[in-house]
Amino acid sequence: MGRTILERDDELAALAEASRDAAQGAGCVLLVCGEAGIGKSSLVEAVRGVLPAETRLLVGYCDDLATPRVLGPLRDLIGAVGPALTAALRRGDRGEVLEALREEFGWANQPTVLVVEDVHWADEATLDVLRYLVRRAARLPLVLVLTYRDDELRPDHPLRHLLGLASRSSRIRRLRLARLTVSAVRRLSAATGADADEVFAVTAGNPYFVAEILAAGDVTAVPTTIADAVQAKLAQLDPATTDALEHLAVVPSTVRRWLVEALVGAGPAVLAPAEEHGLLTVTPEQVSFRHELTRRAIADSMPATRRMAANRRVLAAILARPGIDVSRVVHHAAQAGDSDVVVVYGPVAAREAAAAGAHREAVAHLRLVLDQHPVLDRAAEADLWESLAVESYTINAPAGEVQAAQRRAVDLRHGGDPRAYGASLRWFSRISWWAGDPETGNAAADEAIAVLTTTGDDDLLAMALSNKSQLHALAGRDAEAIVAAERAIALGKDNPATLSHALNNRGMALRRIDEAASLSTLEQSLRVALAADETEHACRAYVNLILHDLELLRLDTAGRRLADGIEFAERTEFLMYWRYLQVALGSVHLASGDWDEAESAAANALDASPPVRCAALTVIGRTRLRRGEPGAVETLRAAWLTAVPLGEAQWLGPPAAALAEAAMLTAAVGERGATDELAEAYELARGFGSASVRAELAYWLGRAGRPVDRHGLTHPYALLADGRWRDAAEAWRVAGYRYEYAFALTESPDTDDHLTALAVLETLRAEPLARLVRERLREQGTRIPRGPTLTTRVNPAGLTGRQAEIVRLLARGLTNAEIAGRLVVSVRTVDSHVAAAMTKLRSRTRKEAVARARDLGLLTG
Repeated sequence: MGRTILERDDELAALAEASRDAAQGAGCVLLVCGEAGIGKSSLVEAVRGVLPAETRLLVGYCDDLATPRVLGPLRDLIGAVGPALTAALRRGDRGEVLEALREEFGWANQPTVLVVEDVHWADEATLDVLRYLVRRAARLPLVLVLTYRDDELRPDHPLRHLLGLASRSSRIRRLRLARLTVSAVRRLSAATGADADEVFAVTAGNPYFVAEILAAGDVTAVPTTIADAVQAKLAQLDPATTDALEHLAVVPSTVRRWLVEALVGAGPAVLAPAEEHGLLTVTPEQVSFRHELTRRAIADSMPATRRMAANRRVLAAILARPGIDVSRVVHHAAQAGDSDVVVVYGPVAAREAAAAGAHREAVAHLRLVLDQHPVLDRAAEADLWESLAVESYTINAPAGEVQAAQRRAVDLRHGGDPRAYGASLRWFSRISWWAGDPETGNAAADEAIAVLTTTGDDDLLAMALSNKSQLHALAGRDAEAIVAAERAIALGKDNPATLSHALNNRGMALRRIDEAASLSTLEQSLRVALAADETEHACRAYVNLILHDLELLRLDTAGRRLADGIEFAERTEFLMYWRYLQVALGSVHLASGDWDEAESAAANALDASPPVRCAALTVIGRTRLRRGEPGAVETLRAAWLTAVPLGEAQWLGPPAAALAEAAMLTAAVGERGATDELAEAYELARGFGSASVRAELAYWLGRAGRPVDRHGLTHPYALLADGRWRDAAEAWRVAGYRYEYAFALTESPDTDDHLTALAVLETLRAEPLARLVRERLREQGTRIPRGPTLTTRVNPAGLTGRQAEIVRLLARGLTNAEIAGRLVVSVRTVDSHVAAAMTKLRSRTRKEAVARARDLGLLTG
């Protein structure tokens, strides 16, 4: 039957409008989503009829392969794009591809509509390229159309990162395709004589299901499952056509003409009946199933032996052709049960995927190879296990699995090449620390240095020394860290990876000794890593710079670095550090009082390795505690229990302090409060902790009746412990720590300060501390104002702290998108704050709002 497309006029109009805007240089991103069979591909095909004549339409497809093709949908464009992009795609070099894309889609005289179908199946490298395009589409003559099934996206699906990035763009449209109405089904059913109401009841208006059932003929005899509908069509075909369809059905993508000829011995003409029955779409270049569900239904109905035979035939055809696509080879070899081919090509596919930044796909290929239990020499098998460990570490796989894989590599290398053995020990040390096993990590680090010292390989020894420096720095053993880092720098200064790594460690160790030197060293580490395209070391430099900023209460600087760091970790798919950066983002939001966003960001790291999970639990627990939400103390207890085996002040200190805060705010911690945890954490922090951790622990110990020497600390918590509440409050106010500002004011003897604190706490909805302040005011006999009067003590227009901050940024001429980037929030969040601020300032325009704020003296904060 024909491809009638109904009830898509609005969507086609939106696509046509977007293409006209692109011709004027104003590109955009269009997200087309819906369930399987909803008509996404039909809409894309219909787009051809509404585009301006000068607009180029390019379509690439993501396939449902066991392990996706690296840059698959972009490679589909070869032959339809320019030579630079074609060459880059053939080489598979991500950097070259990104450079060629801007040139390809920047032609002012030829706007482009680029459609990437089924991005829920995209590989990491493709998602990386799409992130690049999403950020730039608005400034190119490009309409980037992404189709996907939104009902198949798990919370941790990698596509969600791309969708989140797209949502922050000022040039984005979402087209969620709805099912057909009864009226549309009636129109489609009119020519068939089918009972339209029954068709609608069976299909719920899914366009593909409707088309399949109507094509089958007698609706009363049609089964309700699509698989049976497809089988009903197959039953009408001759055996030769059915056989050809089965051979094509095991290929989870469009089948190119050369492969059709290799698979269909009787020639393409045998496919004509399948085309006439609406199962296939045939063009001179390729053959594709009308819908992915059709292909799956046919493939799934095949006996296993016939399906394996069909895959063997596809595999033979691919291997016989020059320019092998190794991802396809591995997929069909696995489906055919050909272990030998999997073992030969799987590692190649893994290396190709890793080089393109598709680390998940690399892990999948390596696991598949190892599942074949290949008979290899010890060194070759060790290479596979180590590659699996490193790639799994990159994607934040379960820490125990990663450690076990690297331990296997170390065991296999024992007694062999000492250089390879030492290098594997160094990796085992890092992975063990990350898995929450610092004792094993330190032992492996020492053994790596001992082994590599005898080899004469300065590069490997330098990295082993830098690894030991890192362990010292993480544990707060600053002097030892600096000595090891400087030895590593001297040996490895010509190797950018080693140099960046060692500079990072030196920068961490200098924090308590020389803040300025620490900052400059960390910044140098980042520059070296970025220049050399050393992804892991750049991510780590971003993390440590941001932690340095938080230590110094520099929220604005931390926020700016976070925007860059998160973008970099997303683009390079370094999920392990992306989760760490999300915790840092949560910490910034917690400090600035944006508590909804604090918990949301930190929740991204709840499945991370123990150190990062500990930090995430602390942020979430403290956020819930300050809002008076259930489960806060339990979450903080979980953070403490996660921190104890790690044995480092940076992890033990924050949950101990948070539990002490919980003891003050609630009665849920127990009679002894958190004194034991405080004492244990402080003993470690006194020698090995940062200034902020030591100061906060000292303050809470003092409140618990166990004052300790603060050794000249100047952190606001130390000022508070010294009774200098006003200095502490001012320091926190200037830094933008709203809750801590109010908390410091609660230690004032002045009733007005308590009322100001209460106003801040009420704007934050920090009910537990607000309740304590109200009780204190009532004991003093103070009448507590209600409603806006109290809020006015903080802000004469009744603005929240975040709204006031945004108004000040508006006054500096920043757009909503620029403000979002500065504050590390979504554009939509800024839109809401701007609208609320304008309402409170009784202004119709942004200009009026700024003028009103200036009159009220709100622009000087």
